[in-house]
Amino acid sequence: MIYFRGCTAREKETSIADATEKLLKLAGVDYKILEDEKCCGSVLMRTGFVEEAQEQIEKNTEALSGDTILTSCAGCYKTLKQDYEGLEVIHISQFLNQLIEEKKLNFNKKDLNVTYHDSCHLGRHCEVFDEPREVISSVANLVEMENNLENSLCCGAGGGVKSAYPEVANQMATSRINQAKDTGCDILLTSCPFCKLNLKNDDLEVLDITEFLMEYGVIK
Repeated sequence: MIYFRGCTAREKETSIADATEKLLKLAGVDYKILEDEKCCGSVLMRTGFVEEAQEQIEKNTEALSGDTILTSCAGCYKTLKQDYEGLEVIHISQFLNQLIEEKKLNFNKKDLNVTYHDSCHLGRHCEVFDEPREVISSVANLVEMENNLENSLCCGAGGGVKSAYPEVANQMATSRINQAKDTGCDILLTSCPFCKLNLKNDDLEVLDITEFLMEYGVIK
């Protein structure tokens, strides 16, 4: 198995990659990382630089073929699974759910209310809805926002909006954060490093699922 960290977890939200590796080690998973890991090409693909993205895809395919690819990033998952050919790809939320079902990971259940933000790439685009919720429910009480599952609101960071229209991205994030607050939750969770980055705020703790499991679920 290759753990493909993705640009955001590798360079900006490094605590996500750290938490993921700790969980893999706790479960006894044999994995490796690519020291010279390159971008999956998602941003190039979504912003119209198709030829440049294809060059990136060819380079990555050569490095990744023959292994199961584990991703932290929802965008990487969508890109590697749908835009590449011949790769076996699994998102960390799906893999964690497998490990829990196989009793390779065991967590303390807390009386803690959390809500979950479905990222666009993992949710609507790839229809991964159940596994993150099952993982979360093994540790805490899941309370849903008004817009969830296939009707989830975008965090505002994707598709180049954060770079080109930062004010719009911030407005979208504020709307989503307010929905999270309305649930009365203690923590807002997501399974996309890019979403976590844009949803950070001063009023509500925002964590990736892996960070949440390490901080609140692991039996210490």
